[in-house]
Order: sequence, then structure tokens, then C-alpha cells
Amino acid sequence: MVRIGSLELNKSIVAAIGKNPVESAANAKKLGADLLELRIDLLDDYSEAVSLLQEIKKTGLPVIITNRMKQEGGAWENSEDERIGLLLSLMSLADAVDIELCAKDRDCVVKEARKSGKTVIISTHDFKKTPPYDAMKSVLDKSFAAGADIAKLAVMPGSFDDVLRLLDVTLHAKGAVCTIAMGDIGKHSRVIAQVYGSVMTYGSVDTATAPGQLRVDELKTILELI
Repeated sequence: MVRIGSLELNKSIVAAIGKNPVESAANAKKLGADLLELRIDLLDDYSEAVSLLQEIKKTGLPVIITNRMKQEGGAWENSEDERIGLLLSLMSLADAVDIELCAKDRDCVVKEARKSGKTVIISTHDFKKTPPYDAMKSVLDKSFAAGADIAKLAVMPGSFDDVLRLLDVTLHAKGAVCTIAMGDIGKHSRVIAQVYGSVMTYGSVDTATAPGQLRVDELKTILELI
């Protein structure tokens, strides 16, 4: 079983935080989150990232850091070199790092994470469609080949058949995955994918950071029922 920090992942809930991160982190813990994800690209002032991470870690929850590029749904406005440089500079304070499969400096981030003993999440987001089964399987396989401890795949379904296809890919994955069907059609996947083998799911605290995201306490209640 894969771990992030001291936490062994099993239907674990990640609270995605960006704005007001210290307050959001404290609220996430109260709502029942198992982990925190700091979205660096959503911060108002990147220069405060170190002090914010130090404060967030006081919750005692493991922390994932992500600096999401625009083409993968992020808000980063500066250069790619600056994006990766900031991510690398913060790695020592985190328990895991999320880097996009398509990032040109992906291997550099993976290498540094390995050297630092951090869990590696390699992610892919498709906000337009749900690819065919073989294409999604290929994305996961490429993520593992690139060094992922967890391969993350988020897609946009146009039908419930699309969601079922993603769940099928999840069920037959050859390693630890986090899979999500976004939007209203895929909202239930944020819970149901856990049953099919997704090791974690993402929830909001105040404002959703992705389409169809449920609040942390709502996810926790439903997961306890199933």
C-alpha cells in the first residue's frame, strides 16, 4: 500500500486548498480530511509559500504540493522555469509532490522527489473529454514508467458510459491510482472510484478547485456509508 508521509492511503480524502491556506487547512482537519494539497498556483503571493507551508504542517496532516500549469487547469501565470523552480524549492517541506505527465521538466522533479524521499504523484487532466479505454490505460502506464508512486487521471465525461469506462480502467490498473470523472455527470465518481481502487479523492473546504468537487465532510460521510 502506498503512503504519503505516515499515512497509508485507503479511501483517503485530500483537501485541496489555495486561498486563505492556513485557515482552510485548519478547517479541512475539522471537516475530517486525511491529507492537504497546497495549490501553489492559487496563492496570492508566491513569496509567502514557505511560511504558509510551515503553518499548514502544524495541522499534523501530510501535505502534497502542486503548482498547476494553466493547460492542466491551473492558474500559474509566470514562466515554466519559475514554476518548476518554486516547486523544487518547497519540496523539503512537503510529504508528496504532484507533477504533470506532460511537464517538460517532469523528470527533474521526480528525481529530486526520489532523492528527498517524497511520494510522487504524476497527473493528467482532460477537461474536454473522456478518452477511450486504451488511451486512459496508456496514460496511467506512462505515469508509472515515469516514476509515479500514484498515477492521477482526471477526465471530463459526456455520459455515464464515460464514467463507467474510467472505473473499468481504475479497477484494472497495475499500480496505485487516483481517478476522477469531473463535472456533474462524474460527481459520484469522487466517491465510487474508491470502491474500484482509487487510493484517494479530492474534496473542497470552501471553494471547489475542480468541477464537481464535493466538500470534505460530504465525502467523508458517504465513504463511511459504503
